[in-house]
Amino acid sequence: MSDQNVRNAGFTSSGIRGGSLASSMMSQEARASGGGVHSGGPTSTLQEMGARGSTHSSGFTSSGISGGSLASKMMSQEARSHGGGTPRGSTTSTVQSISMGGKGGRR
Repeated sequence: MSDQNVRNAGFTSSGIRGGSLASSMMSQEARASGGGVHSGGPTSTLQEMGARGSTHSSGFTSSGISGGSLASKMMSQEARSHGGGTPRGSTTSTVQSISMGGKGGRR
């Protein structure tokens, strides 16, 4: 289910679909960072998954983050850098939210 959710959000193998949640995220992230979308951010992470066609290999699943996965390492790293929690709008929380069919966190 999470692969379909990522595609439904507009992250596809042919790029970000115009008029989608993905294009809105990309625009918002670019404005916030002064004009570009940074590698490792929510938009680039989700687009990489959409292009690959799989979120499961990264550990973002419809039932949560898989232990020992890239996703769990990302979550742990973000939690350490933010004093113990994964903030709303972070890469991990946004990618997991969209993987589960949500709209992602807003920064």
